[in-house]
Amino acid sequence: MTQPGSGTRPDDARRHNRAVLLRRLHVEGPCTRATLAGELGLNRSTIKAVVDGLAEAGVVTEAVPARRSGAGRPSLLVLPDPQAAVVLAVDIRVEQVALAMVGIGGQILGRHSWNLHRTTRLPGEVITHLAESAALLRDELGVAEQAVGVSVPGVVRRSDGFVHEAPNLGWRDVELGTRLAAVLARPVQVANDAEAGALAEHLRGIGRDVADMVYLSADVGVGGGVVSGGQPLRGTGGYVGELGHLMVRPDGRECFCGSHGCWETEVGEPALCRALGLPEDTPRGVLVAELRDLAVVPGRADRLLEGYAGWMAAGLVTVVNMLAPELVVLGDLFGALPPSVVERIGSELRRRSLVSRAAGGTRLAVSPLGRDGALVGAAEIAFEPVLAAV
Repeated sequence: MTQPGSGTRPDDARRHNRAVLLRRLHVEGPCTRATLAGELGLNRSTIKAVVDGLAEAGVVTEAVPARRSGAGRPSLLVLPDPQAAVVLAVDIRVEQVALAMVGIGGQILGRHSWNLHRTTRLPGEVITHLAESAALLRDELGVAEQAVGVSVPGVVRRSDGFVHEAPNLGWRDVELGTRLAAVLARPVQVANDAEAGALAEHLRGIGRDVADMVYLSADVGVGGGVVSGGQPLRGTGGYVGELGHLMVRPDGRECFCGSHGCWETEVGEPALCRALGLPEDTPRGVLVAELRDLAVVPGRADRLLEGYAGWMAAGLVTVVNMLAPELVVLGDLFGALPPSVVERIGSELRRRSLVSRAAGGTRLAVSPLGRDGALVGAAEIAFEPVLAAV
């Protein structure tokens, strides 16, 4: 816990303490005042003043824990009120848009989704439908969002949400953040989908206690998000995470980006369909069911996906040698790969990566968040400024 400087004014110190306490409750969940004092490095009188102030404002409540241990009167738990601050999270995919109202603590209060088709992927169509769906959610739940976080499968400038290019959507030079902010009349943060997924894993998934990790997701394309030293790696202007466009096969297939032999042409959704002998446009539900059935028959998944696993490992070796993460998390469609195939990819990665061998072996794991990873991350991106202002 970093204390405010000695020259900090009392009001600034109170706002700082209030923000860090609320963020602790938001990310880690309910706890006692004593635990808050210990973890945040504040004395009990300061904790009392902050908690009492938040309670008076209706932001937190205190309650007896459901499970008691030991004799005597149990300490009350401090709990954030989910509706005290609400954000709208949006996950724009190639074939679907999902949105959810999310309260403090990460609780999803309500959600909507709809499918995208070639004729409905135009930015204007998506923005209009988003505004309509957000209004429906507000009416259904009786709450309104304070900010909006959006996940997009493309190259995004974080400062203003400008989408330079989203090849699989057919978008180029879209002022998404500015246009959405004007329509929704709310502050809007836009991020690459894999960056959002990485943040979700780091705060609420399998990477909670990991300082250095890489998150890989697959939809039609492939994206990557990086957490380094406990912080999201965003690069100059926010342009980072296009790991799917690592060149792994110079004489390979043409990619949506206009190049040839990108990693996603060998491991993206169409490539996985080809490996299974399915048409490239096989619906996602059918593909996932096929993968689930494969896992039941010993050895079958390994035989059919041997080449696919090899290309997965080839790209991951480059990623790990460059970034040296402790953990690589497979999300979205990659999370549906049969366990034996994931194990095989992990073994190949550890065998072929010099950095992984030197560091004792990079772990490879499947995301527990499933398809909600980018949506959860979009909510967390929206909450960043909100929690400081509650």
